[in-house]
Amino acid sequence: MSFAINPAYVWPVLLLLASNVFMTFAWYGHLKFTSSPLYIVIVASWGIAFFEYWLAVPANRIGHSVYSAAQLKTMQEVITLTIFVLFSVFWLKEPIGSHQFIGFALIALGASFIFKG
Repeated sequence: MSFAINPAYVWPVLLLLASNVFMTFAWYGHLKFTSSPLYIVIVASWGIAFFEYWLAVPANRIGHSVYSAAQLKTMQEVITLTIFVLFSVFWLKEPIGSHQFIGFALIALGASFIFKG
């Protein structure tokens, strides 16, 4: 008995993980560089976000063959929160407290209902 996974289920997750790393840096990476002029930060963030689109758009196009649009969006939001927690702790050096964990867990719980039935 062979075990095979349909790549259409896996690629969207991998691409959304990578795209969210780019987008998190585009939106929040500049917070470590508060002395940089805002116009520089905007241009740099826009440049980073360009690469996010090269990953997110194919993720959604590929994923829509096996996931609904609501499932793709929900997956993206949960991935975003996961990446953000790691980014906040390791890049910004900001601790995540119990209230944030509880809030994120409740969002994840709510998201799980999108994938039921």
